[in-house]
Amino acid sequence: MTIRNWIRFFMMTLLVGGVTTGIVGITVRWSELTTQFAGEDSIEILSVIVWMIGVGMTFSVLSQMGYFAYLTIHQFGLSIFRSLKLWNWVQMVLVAFVLFDLVYFRFEAFADEGDSLVPYFSLAAFLLVVGIIVSLIKAKQAKNKMIFPSTLFFMVVVTTLEWLPVLRSNENYWLITIMFTLIATNAYQMLALPKYNERSKKDREARLARKAAREQEAKAK
Repeated sequence: MTIRNWIRFFMMTLLVGGVTTGIVGITVRWSELTTQFAGEDSIEILSVIVWMIGVGMTFSVLSQMGYFAYLTIHQFGLSIFRSLKLWNWVQMVLVAFVLFDLVYFRFEAFADEGDSLVPYFSLAAFLLVVGIIVSLIKAKQAKNKMIFPSTLFFMVVVTTLEWLPVLRSNENYWLITIMFTLIATNAYQMLALPKYNERSKKDREARLARKAAREQEAKAK
């Protein structure tokens, strides 16, 4: 990827994270915010929105770090297991393990006596469903079914790791808001990267064509 397209990719991911956090954060706390902002001036309201967008952009940077770390891990896994099929099976086992941990350990850590398991299960189930949808779209986009497990691993395992700072606090508002932010930024990166790579390839080809034309013109003189 060229530097120009990497910057575009980085900025668009920032935008996706900021906008998602702004929209989800305001939606989740709409009733509370309308009461809080009653009689407040527009500057106060705007400052809260900008703060939410800033939080979203911060987590989008974490998301991008996770994505590029995953690309390294993926190549590392392939080199260890020396088989894409075997590495895919390992990734699926890790997906199941992380989903189990996401339900069981959170329930053990935060549930009070008599609490239902459903709220803890629902977050993991939602993450899995979204991960499957993104993985199906990615496999269709790449025209390669073997990419499904890797995409699901990224959407479930890596998203959960990026989500850990919020999972440890267990505040429902931030759990939901940041979950949507990380899902949006990770899905965007996974699905949009090929477009930027293709654009970079065309940019390089155009640059080489211009260079060849200049050299040809110089020879003609």
